Amino acid sequence: MKRLSNLKFQIIAFCLLVPTLGLSQEKEKPVQDVELEIEAEYRYFLDEANFSDQLDHYPSLAMSPEYSLEWNKGYESINFTGFFRLDRDDERTHWDIRELYYQKAKGNWELSVGLKKIYWGVAESNHLVDIINQTDAVETFDGEEKLGQPMVQFSYITNKLGTFDFYYLPYHRKRTFPGRKGRLRFGTVIDKDDLGYESGAEEWRQDLAVRWKHYFGIFDVGLSHFYGTGREPLFVFDEQGNINAFYPVINQTGLDLQITHNAFLWKVESIYRNADAQDFLALVAGLEYTFSNIDGNGLDIGLLGEYLYDERDELSLNALQNDIFFGSRIAFNDVQDTSILIGGITDLESSSKIFSLEASRRFGSNWRAEIEARIFNDIDDSELILSNFREDSFLRFTLSRFF
Repeated sequence: MKRLSNLKFQIIAFCLLVPTLGLSQEKEKPVQDVELEIEAEYRYFLDEANFSDQLDHYPSLAMSPEYSLEWNKGYESINFTGFFRLDRDDERTHWDIRELYYQKAKGNWELSVGLKKIYWGVAESNHLVDIINQTDAVETFDGEEKLGQPMVQFSYITNKLGTFDFYYLPYHRKRTFPGRKGRLRFGTVIDKDDLGYESGAEEWRQDLAVRWKHYFGIFDVGLSHFYGTGREPLFVFDEQGNINAFYPVINQTGLDLQITHNAFLWKVESIYRNADAQDFLALVAGLEYTFSNIDGNGLDIGLLGEYLYDERDELSLNALQNDIFFGSRIAFNDVQDTSILIGGITDLESSSKIFSLEASRRFGSNWRAEIEARIFNDIDDSELILSNFREDSFLRFTLSRFF
């Protein structure tokens, strides 16, 4: 939120603090919880940089404080999660309020006001329907990290008809891209402030979203619709390779479905996005089969496979347009919470492949170590997006301390 003015912060803070004025009238004592994670990270890129000014070694430090305050028997609360990273890439040195919101629950409804993170979806390799929050593109390559989104969320929960979530999203946040020294970037460095908007209201266009979710026996289903400024910029390339990008106004309808049958999980995510500049359909469909408690020692091994399709072809920003994902999830279910996820994505129309490894393990009650690897193999020249990263295979090591 580098560009958000103090006035905007004051407005948000005021909206969040108003509900606390009645705390002194509550009979029970409010419950507070404070946590802090400090992380040391080292990223090493295996190949010589594709573009000038890029580096091979990227040490960094990050911290994530959390605070929660509950009262009224837990039916009202204020929740805060912050984030800060210091990195050699100036654009990756950033801070964010991941969450800062007031929440009230009563009967069969729930209200949240403030900055919040919302997750939708069931797939492993690509989260198509997950559109509420902007991606923190400088933090991770896989798009898992999200920026806090200002919102008002109202949820209505029923036993027979499922849960209805309504979202009012008053402010759009731009995506930050790696700087000149950063890896995993385009040949042309993209300054987020150079990206404009289709809407004349720019970042203050008022967006709306709704989602319905329910379960029927072995079926868990979600239907969603988003109308507003898209979180993903639309890229247009000219004949010289220059990039023009802007944030379009879109309508996106999404479906996520998971079927649980014995040791099988069948998963589907699909979206149809409509905009003046571009209409397309995208799909992720696959399964996960888990071998549970192997040899009675608690070891679980899951096998994953998914097909990915995107009508945008090579212009898809995530470069997953006609691909197969395969992988394995290994959970040791031990005290140290040891887990490993290995996988790969192969393009069905070219030689391009991406291999990945994610592993984590706790040490004692306060330490956690993680290893991540991303290997870009034989990336085809026809990949307009992915070809920029062909020399950016990397290893990432992190050590975190919790307080």
